[in-house]
Amino acid sequence: MARIALHITGDDKADAVLSRDPLALLIGMVLDQQIPIEKAFSSPADLLQRLGGKGPLNAAAIAAMDPDELVDIFREQPALHRYPGSMAGRVQAVCRVIADEYGNKADAIWKGTQSGDELLARLRALPGFGEQKAKIFAALLGKQLDVRPDGWRKVTTPYGKVGSSLSVADITSPETLAKVRATKKALKAKAKAKAAAAAGE
Repeated sequence: MARIALHITGDDKADAVLSRDPLALLIGMVLDQQIPIEKAFSSPADLLQRLGGKGPLNAAAIAAMDPDELVDIFREQPALHRYPGSMAGRVQAVCRVIADEYGNKADAIWKGTQSGDELLARLRALPGFGEQKAKIFAALLGKQLDVRPDGWRKVTTPYGKVGSSLSVADITSPETLAKVRATKKALKAKAKAKAAAAAGE
């Protein structure tokens, strides 16, 4: 993975972990639902600390842990996620795939992919990665880490679009984080209004 400093969480230590550890970045994406983006992506640094603090995170070691022990680590206050039990299980499942299928290297998922379709297919195959999450992560890899197999921007539409403010892929500063948050809020309000109008028909 290119040594490019990411600026997602607003916390230098958490961002440094994301920048140097591909598994931490992937776990941040796993956790990025139903909690603020900066919380999701700062939790891998907290997880690393709770596992002993010596990086990088090790997928095989996490996969081999007693599931209840990992849940307890996720539940420790402040909890790593709003739903620590289910998300600990999801992180462990992703780590198992990385350990078993990718030689215990998270970046082997995207290194050497020949096309955007191949990259997206690999990401979609990960536990908990639906179409949207796979597209957002692929857009993040393309926009900020120079992982750009042929057709990556097309398969990540709309998240790969130049100048968008839709997801973590577009966050490079506190200002862009605020923009993404405002866009997401506006889209949510629009969807809510649309649903309300449909219900009233």
